[in-house]
Amino acid sequence: MMNTPTQRPLIGLTLEQLRDVAAAVGLKPFAAKQMAAWLYCRNVSSIDEMTDLSKAARARLIAEGYCIGRSEPIASAVSADGTVKYLFDGVPGHAVESVFIPDGDRATLCVSSQAGCRMGCTFCMTGRQGFHGNLSAAAIINQILSVPGTDDLTNIVFMGMGEPTDNLDAVMNVIEILTAEWGKAWSPKRITVSTAGNLKGLKRLVEQTKVHIAVSLHNPFSAERAAIMPIERAYPIAELWDMLRQYDWAHQRRLSAEYVMWRGDNDSMRHANALAHLLRGSSARVNLIRYHALPGSPQRPPSTAAMEAFRDRLNDLGINATIRASRGEDIDAACGMLAGKNDKNELT
Repeated sequence: MMNTPTQRPLIGLTLEQLRDVAAAVGLKPFAAKQMAAWLYCRNVSSIDEMTDLSKAARARLIAEGYCIGRSEPIASAVSADGTVKYLFDGVPGHAVESVFIPDGDRATLCVSSQAGCRMGCTFCMTGRQGFHGNLSAAAIINQILSVPGTDDLTNIVFMGMGEPTDNLDAVMNVIEILTAEWGKAWSPKRITVSTAGNLKGLKRLVEQTKVHIAVSLHNPFSAERAAIMPIERAYPIAELWDMLRQYDWAHQRRLSAEYVMWRGDNDSMRHANALAHLLRGSSARVNLIRYHALPGSPQRPPSTAAMEAFRDRLNDLGINATIRASRGEDIDAACGMLAGKNDKNELT
């Protein structure tokens, strides 16, 4: 059920923020931990289910306009390979996507942090839709708490719609909830945050969390990258990588470069050599990703032979590179396509 604008969701709040709620309605500070357990461990859907709070306390929370804040997906699409794309309420008038990816004993959920995106990457379906607003921490973690099979999730990746470092306060709240003892108590090794390269936000993320980092790189040459990723003009990838080299990536966390490949654009040996030069000394691994063609786009996926040759060249130069298996190509695999259909009332 969608929350009304006057309601105040409890999900998405950290322990400190829940203490503020408890104080505001006259409860003792320990009530915050009780609420956190109901919200993030027992996954309740109504305040009345918080039975270790007194009936009067629950009534005060409701009277003050608080609600749990969970809402079920409003649509889904299932791939033949088991991948499932879910559509959730995001900001008024615009839905967002989450993608569930089963893979053996792993169950990964790719979540969105914004409705749309203002990074303007030319190859991205989400970027084409423009920016419609930051998701609240409640709307982000609702994707995790309300997706079918939430208890079976093993990994979370912030690789859905939006740029996580452009909505960092909300994303940091969710990371705290996922990793804190009073929350989901996950290891940060189970979480990956992807970024197009917002240096200031990325620096804060690296220094204040232990999550894995994935940088959307896509081209090692600054001018070529700027033509498809405007953020390159503000934060050149060479400067970004110089900053990342300052941190220890040998323990507890992983640094990776995401590299979507297009035929004739960035799949040459010239690009492979420059990419290896850029990444030297950073312990980063490269995920090579076959481009999923978008409607009206002149860009095309590379051949399998070109991808394999690119991978082999990187490995020969000492860079750990793998080709990521494509998933969900039969269910509007590009991020933003299902949400775009919903905004245009094209879902059936």
